[in-house]
Amino acid sequence: MQLTYDSFLPQFKTPFGAVLQNTTLHFTLNVQTPGLLKTVALCIAHDGQWDAEQALPMTATSDGDYTVTFAPAQAGLYFYYFRVQTTHDTTFYGCVDGGYGGEGEQYARREQVQMYQLTVMQAKETLPQWYREGVAYQIFVDRFYNGNPDGHVNAPKPNSFIYGRMTDTPMYIRNQHQEILRWDFFGGNLRGIEAKLPYLKKLGVTVLYLTPIFQATSNHRYDTGDFLKIDPVLGELSDFDHLVTAIHDAGMHLILDGVFNHVGVDSRYFNRSGHYDTVGAAQARTSPYYPWFTFINYPTEYDSWWGITDLPTVDKENQAYRDFIFGQPSSVINYWTERGVDGWRLDVADELPDDFIMGIRHALDQFDDKVLIGEVWEDASHKLAYGQRRHYLEGGGLQAVMNYPLRRLIIHVLTGTLAPVDWWRELMTLKENYPQTTFRYNFNNIGSHDTPRILTMLQEDMSRLQLAVSMLLTLPGVPCLYYGDEAKMTGGKDPDNRAFYPWASADQAQIHYVQKWTHWRQNHPWLNTAAMAPFYLADYGIGYVYWQDGQTVLVVINVTNMNHVIAAADWHLAVVPPELASAVQQRLNGQTLSGTQIQLIENFT
Repeated sequence: MQLTYDSFLPQFKTPFGAVLQNTTLHFTLNVQTPGLLKTVALCIAHDGQWDAEQALPMTATSDGDYTVTFAPAQAGLYFYYFRVQTTHDTTFYGCVDGGYGGEGEQYARREQVQMYQLTVMQAKETLPQWYREGVAYQIFVDRFYNGNPDGHVNAPKPNSFIYGRMTDTPMYIRNQHQEILRWDFFGGNLRGIEAKLPYLKKLGVTVLYLTPIFQATSNHRYDTGDFLKIDPVLGELSDFDHLVTAIHDAGMHLILDGVFNHVGVDSRYFNRSGHYDTVGAAQARTSPYYPWFTFINYPTEYDSWWGITDLPTVDKENQAYRDFIFGQPSSVINYWTERGVDGWRLDVADELPDDFIMGIRHALDQFDDKVLIGEVWEDASHKLAYGQRRHYLEGGGLQAVMNYPLRRLIIHVLTGTLAPVDWWRELMTLKENYPQTTFRYNFNNIGSHDTPRILTMLQEDMSRLQLAVSMLLTLPGVPCLYYGDEAKMTGGKDPDNRAFYPWASADQAQIHYVQKWTHWRQNHPWLNTAAMAPFYLADYGIGYVYWQDGQTVLVVINVTNMNHVIAAADWHLAVVPPELASAVQQRLNGQTLSGTQIQLIENFT
């Protein structure tokens, strides 16, 4: 028996990808068998409702095709496979192991079957134009620039140290338990960001994303001390207001980092060391903040983020905490958004309950043109966290997530650890699983404060660095540069990836290269709504094509070091429309694609 199905192709499934609930989908399975068929069925179940799996009979049409329609009544995830019964046996057809879409495989037993995913949305998202067409830049504030004319560091913290030179390598002072004893600071501040706005604007940046700026003990400030105070090391509230005005005057927008899953152990809310004038949860059970936390053995044992006792986890179900973050007119979200913040990135979004995220989104929706992004490291369409499926992309929650899966695809295909065919299949699976707006407007990156520097990941190969930048600026999504990557900064894991920006020695050639691509992206805003299809070339090339209203863009990349003459047999253009695929081949057949080079061709049809 031969079964054929490909979830990427319209002859087998329409419409492609994620759909709104109650959308009618058409499925076609081709069956070639010498035996006598009894039944052909689409077997489909809503996530978690496995006992209610439906077996929908498929009807024969022609040439072995069997079809059926299905309209999902619920938002969420559905999972499906096919079952074919003959007079002699039963054969199953599902996706390949790993949950990838596209062509699947046959299985002999039901318990072996890997099921295809179908994402069903409650509502389609809309995102502000400034974000959709933006080029973002992530700044680790302490490591960017000191805007004080004399270079002094604002309000140095007790039990910390300040580097002697900006070129020093970051390091931690730890005790025998690897706990950080003294935090290190370079002195970057809000005035420094404002001073460098002309540089960022020239670079092509339109959106600034800042790591946390609220009062905290550490240099990274993911251990919030006071959600309503600017950290004095970064400046004063007036510096923040002045920066927001300057950002907007420059035609740019600002995204802040919201860390709402946990707080610092020495925060106003927990206050273990008694630094704050409030009575914290660790000081008395009568504290108004005591119900925010879960104590195991008061006051020394409590729930903390990944067991890090410096970061007590907050109970996100607590109504008082919800009101404080988003539920009241004076909430954290309202306070800063009213001061001009354009969007929020939620730290560890998959550890926040769905309705908590929806509450933040509801608060943001009271303002015009705001955006809500989440930190999720995996395919966020089917994320499981603490045994719970997360539904934050199905409407009314997150509008985009940090696209770490795309970062992995870029790095692995450029280092030769992922074959072009696998790069294509995985990218197409993301396109299939995500709502269309998520795929088009995800917050793309090739590095962040949580990852080694991109140049280090690429073994300091400049050709591959330039390919990575080119891909970041030409693939679907909102590109976000990590500060200093345009200056050829290197570094492994934290803290090496958090050095001070090398203003005196930044690589100008690489800066100009990045600038060329950011400006190209800004000059092609139509790409953000265009149709896009990826493809691959044998074992050496990858590419993608955009088309809309007669405009086309073709990107082809040789990911190997060797030159290759493109032969007709090399093309794998299955998801590219036939007329466009023919034009692509006519344009490039017989041409030489140089090693580790990109070709971008506009209006080639």
